[in-house]
Amino acid sequence: MGVSFNDPNPMSPMERLYEITFRDPPEPQELTPIPLVRVQADEQADIDISGDAFDFVRSIRVYHIQYRQHENRDGDCNRSDSTRLGSYGVQGDYRWTRSDVSQVPTASGLSIPNGCGSYFYRSVFVDWCDHAGNYGSEEVRY
Repeated sequence: MGVSFNDPNPMSPMERLYEITFRDPPEPQELTPIPLVRVQADEQADIDISGDAFDFVRSIRVYHIQYRQHENRDGDCNRSDSTRLGSYGVQGDYRWTRSDVSQVPTASGLSIPNGCGSYFYRSVFVDWCDHAGNYGSEEVRY
């Protein structure tokens, strides 16, 4: 519309921030305490999941992948593999076991080079089969 407004005394950003902060101080509010609910964890499902209908739970596998390799100054190949596998038991109990990168499914982005090139890979890879038997996976590198 071709109209503009020029403030005769523009405030600096700090002055504007100060004015906004202290213009209308918030009124103190009375907080209502939230009741605490006591929870007891026994590391398993609350219902019986041992039947075949719950095989999809037991199909979930969680790989915590931590792999590193590099060649040192003497030409030796140093490899470090701290991969662990998390899985669910018959009644939903979860446990970690030692594993290694050779057990990680090919759906993972893990790709160890031939030889001893410098390589570092760290991720959490989860795979599963749903109730219809369809395979799925997700991976997060960090």
